[in-house]
Amino acid sequence: MKKQTNDELVFLPLGGSNEIGMNFNLYGFGPADDRKWIVVDLGVTFGDQTTPGVEIILPDPEYIVPYADDILGIVLTHAHEDHLGAVAWLWPQLKAPVYATPFTAFLLREKLRDANLLDEVEVHEVPLSGSFDLGPFHLEMVTLTHSIPEPNGLAIKTPLGTVLHTGDWKIDPDPQLGAATDVDALRRLGDEGVLAMVCDSTNVFVEGESGSEADVRVEMNKLIAGLTGKIAVACFASNVARMDTVIRAAQAAGRKVCLAGRSMHRMAAAARSVGLLDGLDPFVTDDQAKHMPENEILYLCTGSQGEARAALARIAEGNHPHVKLSQGDHVVFSSRVIPGNEIPIRNLQNKLADRGVRLHTERDTPGIHVSGHPCRDELKQMYQWARPQIAVPTHGERRHLLEHAAFAKDLQVPHAVPPRNGDMVRLAPGHPEIIDEVPAGRLYVDGGVVTPENGEALRERRHAAFNGVLAVSIVLDGRNKIVSGPQVRGLGLAGDEEYPLDEALDDLAEEAEEAFKRLSGDDREIDETIENAISRAVKKAAFRIWERKPVVETTVLRL
Repeated sequence: MKKQTNDELVFLPLGGSNEIGMNFNLYGFGPADDRKWIVVDLGVTFGDQTTPGVEIILPDPEYIVPYADDILGIVLTHAHEDHLGAVAWLWPQLKAPVYATPFTAFLLREKLRDANLLDEVEVHEVPLSGSFDLGPFHLEMVTLTHSIPEPNGLAIKTPLGTVLHTGDWKIDPDPQLGAATDVDALRRLGDEGVLAMVCDSTNVFVEGESGSEADVRVEMNKLIAGLTGKIAVACFASNVARMDTVIRAAQAAGRKVCLAGRSMHRMAAAARSVGLLDGLDPFVTDDQAKHMPENEILYLCTGSQGEARAALARIAEGNHPHVKLSQGDHVVFSSRVIPGNEIPIRNLQNKLADRGVRLHTERDTPGIHVSGHPCRDELKQMYQWARPQIAVPTHGERRHLLEHAAFAKDLQVPHAVPPRNGDMVRLAPGHPEIIDEVPAGRLYVDGGVVTPENGEALRERRHAAFNGVLAVSIVLDGRNKIVSGPQVRGLGLAGDEEYPLDEALDDLAEEAEEAFKRLSGDDREIDETIENAISRAVKKAAFRIWERKPVVETTVLRL
């Protein structure tokens, strides 16, 4: 008779569900009070206009940190920032060994070196299609295709069933670099029985297929061959197959390639460490590129998403130390616009156009980019291969996950559970369902310091950015009499001809003085009381003038 246990198999996303990016997934096995865990991916997302001063955003590991001793390993599916970028930031709280294939391991070590953690983190290099055991979990790497070398799905085998965690993927029959999708492995898993498939939802609304890198190579060759002047091509540095395509197109057109941007150099080094980018001419240095004829150079640049510090942004501003583009030159955007980046990309392209640079984008030059995520026909094919009993959509906003769940049901998958971050899904035993909701927030990297999502510094910065700032100073003597001021200075507040800003600030200074005069003799002995009274009065008067509540900072100086 089979021994009865209280073991459960649960899936818990703490990032990447209800959003695109910042993937942080956990699988737990065992009774509710004694689970063993594995982490699948630990990535970042990036700040935008709503997070001024914040460039990197991390998933909050608050829930799992108390169980860090029960984490058996961190397994990375591939090397994109939204899948591994948080390891160096969060590993000190988790302290589990990390498992990755060679290309991903190379880039991870570079990040750990930058964070002075290389000697502390135990990184296990897993061969392509390799397998390993972590407690009750037997894991097998399944080769897929995506927009980066060595993308892996994970077959997670447990006593209660097998989960296929796809990571990011597409079906590309001719990926140009690396192996094609391991269809035999997927079919074998389907034949053996897949309990659940946790699957990418990015392109669930897009009909058809995502397209092949082979098609991009054809179009890129045609485009580059027909251009004169200097050429800069912007693409995601992690898309090594695209880098390879651009480099070969440049060589065919008689051009040398110069890399512009730290990420390009890092990715090229990682690619060569695993035998990619072979058979290509050496890159030229910045100094060599300066002295080459315009028709013989191509710059491969970072910054396709309008990132302020990337090479292309500096070129557009005219302050790149080595690359200058002007009338008659070309910039090719071999990338898509990631939602949320529309404004910085448009600003970047306008600055380039102002310099007389001709722009080539996917919109006006079809075929120079294809997505790295599956469209509906590819999703359908994956479900036909894996034949899971449960569909768990991830890697998408809420609308993506709900559409994916509905699509899976249309494909006759018996169960579909679209979780939010923090939803603990019991996959087995019994009917799949959400059994708990745990904390799943965000942490902001603000000036190199990790802070809570709603930390005071960012709240104040947002407030100041929208409402402006007023600084009030007043000087008192030993008898608490005003010696100088109050003086009011403003930042981010408007004036006009009828009511100039200087006049408004003078009026606020009068309000500040009146507020001081209303204080009793005892209150004038306490700086904090004076500051609070003046700040309240000035803020109230400022609202009457601008209908805004600026940040008011009052300083009392004493002689």
